[in-house]
Amino acid sequence: MTQHPDPIVTIAPGRVRGFWRGDSAAFLGIPFAQAPVGDLRFAAPVPPEPWDDVRDALDYGATAKREKPGEQTLIPEPAVPGDATLNVNVFTPAPGEPAAALPVLVYIHGGGFTEGSPASPWYDGAGFNRDGVVTVSISYRLGFDGFGHIAGAPGNRGVRDWLAALEWVRENIAAFGGDPSRVTIAGQSAGGGAVLTLLGMPAAQGLFHAVWALSPALADVAAERARTLSAKLANLAGVAPTRDGFATVPEAKLFELQETAASPDSKDPLAGILVLLQDGLSWGPMVDGDLIGQPTLDSLRAGVGADVPLVLGATDDEFTMATDGAKNKLRLIPASVALAKLKLDAPRRKEYLAANGPQRRKGTAAVLGRYVTDEVFRAGVVRIAEARRDAATWVYRFAWSSPTIGWACHCLDVPFWFDCLDADGVTAIAGDEPPRALAAGLHGSAVSFVRDGEPGWTPWSSASGSTRVFGGTASRPDVEADGYASVRALV
Repeated sequence: MTQHPDPIVTIAPGRVRGFWRGDSAAFLGIPFAQAPVGDLRFAAPVPPEPWDDVRDALDYGATAKREKPGEQTLIPEPAVPGDATLNVNVFTPAPGEPAAALPVLVYIHGGGFTEGSPASPWYDGAGFNRDGVVTVSISYRLGFDGFGHIAGAPGNRGVRDWLAALEWVRENIAAFGGDPSRVTIAGQSAGGGAVLTLLGMPAAQGLFHAVWALSPALADVAAERARTLSAKLANLAGVAPTRDGFATVPEAKLFELQETAASPDSKDPLAGILVLLQDGLSWGPMVDGDLIGQPTLDSLRAGVGADVPLVLGATDDEFTMATDGAKNKLRLIPASVALAKLKLDAPRRKEYLAANGPQRRKGTAAVLGRYVTDEVFRAGVVRIAEARRDAATWVYRFAWSSPTIGWACHCLDVPFWFDCLDADGVTAIAGDEPPRALAAGLHGSAVSFVRDGEPGWTPWSSASGSTRVFGGTASRPDVEADGYASVRALV
């Protein structure tokens, strides 16, 4: 076997050294902006200082996520200590070959805009590299540091980080064998919301050419709500709600207090769910009237991003595992009564239950889990697809149920999409023998879309309701005429 020397490529700030792993190379922790600390803590991202020597890009860079002892998440997303949290990881089969001009995938991680890390083994681009796609994972500031309203500081700092990372890709990706004119952005959960936010932003147009959103969770935090949360956080910290005031509070303290500020005052166990259903996520992209002029749905209805092809979808039961633990307590409570407590009005409640007979037969806990799934994720898929009208849009569902969890749950589709079923942590969510044919199908559709602009089934924009079902039962067709019919009552 030929021993390759470590690959070295030249980018705008200087040279970087990566490493080979099989037939592709990895370059980890390359800064796309200076460390957001000191005077830059609440600033817009600032380009990195150039360097003279070859810079090692052999280890993941610092993450905005900080270590929480004992924390377990569905996706293994390590916290890497350090200040230089604005960095990218590049995985490529053609380092130093600009003429290769391979299509590029840029991935934005999820985590509710408060957690998550690009250093997950699931986000390694080896599967896409094998299929001729250069892959980039990016970091961004989280929680209040990235998205909180601060008087005297630019808003939507996390969004500005996404833009800066995409500008870095446009300027530098050719050095890694990528084509800057063929960039697809993708993300899951909050990352899916991130790519939809970018799709609807006039300032982001031209930085990418296609979008794939997995289980997208939009934030679109109203400016008034953002100001209220900021004032509450400042009060908890005992400082003025200004840039100077917040600058005196250590990062770790703000991370701790931001959870308290966003928590409902009520002791009702349903209070947190109600806040999520009625108000959405607390921290995330804010409709500031500047960078983000209007909610994403309104922007897409107005035609922003209409020239960019989009694929989006969700798993069938994103949240149902969370209600499983209460199924014994809920078994004697009629589903209609439980949905009424979640403020679903009577006419829509009746229509929704009629459309979800199979789920209803599984019990009230299953109905509640599906309802929260639908309100937070699946109804949004339909709204976005309908908002785009005749703009090229494909919709799918991930319907395969995990043998370890019992549902087609949140995050389950990610290792299939990346085709990384052998990665650490996959068996915990997908069992010992996850179906490789399902990974080949979903990942193959992603590669086809990144490479050719079409995932391989009838688009929603040509036949409203058309939905590719990944991992359904043998009796269900791969493409359903109205695959999201069961959420129509909520749209």
